[in-house]
Amino acid sequence: MTNTTPVCDYEGSDYRARFWDNQGRDYEDQVERIALRRLMPPSGDTLLDVGAGFGRLAGEYKGYERVVLFDYSRSLLREAQEYLGGDSRFIFVAGNWYDMPFVDGLFNTLVQVRTLHHAADAPALFHELARIARPQAAYVLEFASKHNLKAMLRYGLRRQAWSPFDPEPVEFVDLNFDFHPAWIRDQLTARGFMPQDMLTTSHFRFAPLKRVVPTGWLVSLDGAIQRTGAWWQLTPSVFVLSRRTSTRPAAASNAFFACPSCRTPLDAPRDGLLHCHNPACGRRWRVENGLYDFKEAI
Repeated sequence: MTNTTPVCDYEGSDYRARFWDNQGRDYEDQVERIALRRLMPPSGDTLLDVGAGFGRLAGEYKGYERVVLFDYSRSLLREAQEYLGGDSRFIFVAGNWYDMPFVDGLFNTLVQVRTLHHAADAPALFHELARIARPQAAYVLEFASKHNLKAMLRYGLRRQAWSPFDPEPVEFVDLNFDFHPAWIRDQLTARGFMPQDMLTTSHFRFAPLKRVVPTGWLVSLDGAIQRTGAWWQLTPSVFVLSRRTSTRPAAASNAFFACPSCRTPLDAPRDGLLHCHNPACGRRWRVENGLYDFKEAI
């Protein structure tokens, strides 16, 4: 059952310092938070942040009883632990998003922002998220859109080979993909999610403009026109809210982790390990200093 699709690994990277801290992206951060607040249910039982990294958006989840910060990078999750302190609502889980270590029907809200562009097989990821989502679960997805004005201009001037109008994803560098909004909607629908509201963000992601116009002005303008995404999507960043259409039952209240290799539900850890009791599997997974590590069995 293990998926062999390549995964982008940020292990040991300085992602937060290199990309966010004092890097001129306050505008992007703020407009993404506006879109997330508009689409995400404000409260609930269990939320999954897919590709949570160092926990940039964790402050938006105050209305949730349990919040899983999931990432492939252990080092980024350790940063998230330091960043968030001792808040017991947060559960830190390292693993492969094509083989999630959770029981079926667990989460009532899923959030994925700025990570789908690393998905070499987005349909497989959507299929896995549908498995662990409860009936009518909300899935708030942000994706990098190839159907944006800059790409259209570059294509028209023959400065790029790929077409922003072609629905298929484009891999512009290794393990970095842009997607067409229509393709995303089709793939979500095929995997059991019903796309609903769509918002566009980062309308003014243009470095010279950000240098001369106050960030607050740009954020206010962006927030005012995000809802035009219901009619057209011409920005580099698009948000979509989908609902899980399955009628399968939600997970039992005492069920949470499952073996990512065979899907057998896992009991509470013993001596720092989670044990798979399936005789045909028998894998063990490490729990160390509050980090559930499903990246590789021991």
